[in-house]
Parts: sequence; structure tokens; C-alpha cells
Amino acid sequence: MDISIVIPLYNERESLTELHTWIKRVTEEKKLNYEIIFVDDGSNDGSWQVIEELQSEYPEVKGIKFRRNYGKSPALFCGFKAAQGDVVITMDADLQDSPDEIPALYQMIKDEGYDLVSGWKKKRYDPLSKTLPTKLFNATARNASGIHNLHDFNCGLKAYKKEVVKNIEVYGEMHRYIPWLAKNAGFTKIGEKEVKHQARKYGKTKFGLNRFINGYLDLLTLWFLSTFGVKPMHLFGTLGSLMFLIGLISVMIVGGNKLYYISNGLPHRLVTDSPYFYLALTSMIIGTQLFVAGFLGELISRNSEERNKYQIEKSLNIKDLA
Repeated sequence: MDISIVIPLYNERESLTELHTWIKRVTEEKKLNYEIIFVDDGSNDGSWQVIEELQSEYPEVKGIKFRRNYGKSPALFCGFKAAQGDVVITMDADLQDSPDEIPALYQMIKDEGYDLVSGWKKKRYDPLSKTLPTKLFNATARNASGIHNLHDFNCGLKAYKKEVVKNIEVYGEMHRYIPWLAKNAGFTKIGEKEVKHQARKYGKTKFGLNRFINGYLDLLTLWFLSTFGVKPMHLFGTLGSLMFLIGLISVMIVGGNKLYYISNGLPHRLVTDSPYFYLALTSMIIGTQLFVAGFLGELISRNSEERNKYQIEKSLNIKDLA
């Protein structure tokens, strides 16, 4: 099969038939063998009934329905798991992503050898309250991930090699960082294509401003996991040792200062009367706690089944790598 088109959706009943017709026209014009996988993320507007009607008439239509609303990342995870095409394309169901982009995205994967191609909606039909935070978010994501050629990490219109979607785990709300997940899995040829942004035709957006807050929290999580996920002692041990050393030196200074006054017969006060003693003691305690946190993290990491799971692309004359 040439293409699997994975479409996560939540309450998009009005657009589904039109979207399917559009995809069908574009793919059949290019003589592409395809499947459409609709993933209904717990819709309550009758979206699933529309999917069932489409599937009864068109065998290329497939569907997955969640019992409740889990979010876009779980929907993509299940869609990726079910996809059979050599190239997997994702798009939103609200008609803001144009199916006319599918052939060009497919060619970039098949002919130009990209592992992943992300869409870039350079001209957007969104309010300023949405576009400005998006630009700031993308700038931060570029610097944190090191993928400097992408302008829009969160664009729903993307194309992947089949191997990419089968070797990454999209969970929580990490769909925003799929290019980074792919890079961490060893798929480094990541490209971008400028795509057309359609104005929303039906319904209203399902995302609020809280997604930007969640996006930055997820960014910090992904940075930590990709940098220190299998070696937490490198972070907590370093910080703990530094804090403990600062506290120890401070205690020595406070104690040495008192000894100086005593040896010279000068008036002096108790060490515990100095606020610097308590600051130093607090620093040593925090340093010890951080070091112990790193040690516990190492123990947990060593017992993880994922610790020695590596992305092996090819092997020669090797019978078993399990």
C-alpha cells in the first residue's frame, strides 16, 4: 500500500464526508493505493455514524473509536499502529489542512528520501492571539530540539516513512514534538514543505490557550528525558554535589571565622547565631537530597526494560539481538 492517511478527530461530523471526497479525488488522480484511518477521539456529535456510513460504501475507509476523549496524541498512536502504507500522512479533520498537498508530501518521502516532512502554514487564517504564541513556541522548540529548519512543529499535516511511526511512541500531548521524537529515534532527515492553510469551514477550534502552557511543560519533559532519561545521576548528582560543596565551604568559612576570633582573643558569638550557618546547612541538605534523588533514579533506570533498547537499522549475519 502506498499511503495511509491518519486523521484524528473530535466532533467534526460536518466536515468528514467532504474531506473524504477531497482525499479520494486527489489520491485517485495520482493513482495512489491508499487507506484512510479515521480515529474518533470520543466524539458525541455523531461523527462515528458518518465514519460507519463512509466505510460501508468505501472499503479504503477504516475507523477507530475511543470510548471517551483521550487527546490527539493517543489518537495518533493508535492510528500509527494500524497504518499499513509505506508513507503515513497525518492531517486534521477540520478541512484546514488541504489534501491537495498529499502527492507532493508523498514524493518528498519516496523520491527525496526524507524520514519526515512537516507542513509549514506560512500564511495562517488565525487570530493574532493564536499566531504570536505559536511563533514563540516554535522558536523555543527549534532551539531546544536542534531542528532549526522547521518553522511549525505543531502543524497537523505531516508525512512519515512507515519505519518512523512504527518506532516512536506518541503519548500524553507529545504530538507537538513528533519531529523531535523522530530525531531521538535516529531519523534525522527531517524536511519541511510550505502548505496552504484553509480557513475553518465548520464548527470551532478544540484548543484553548492552555495548550501553550502544556506545550512548554511537555517541552521541558522531553528535554529532560532525551538528555538525562537514562542517566539521571548526571543531572541530580552534579547539582547535588555542587550544592553540598557550596554548603560545606560556607560552613568551613563560618567555623574558620570563629576560630580566628578565638585565637586572637577577640569577642565572638556562637556559630548558630549566624544566618550564614543555616544557609550553608540548608545547602548541604538540599545537595544530599538531590544526590540521593539521582541515585534512586539510576536504580529505577537500571531496572527499566527500555534501558538497552536501541534503534538498529540493519545487521549482517546476526541471528539474535534480543
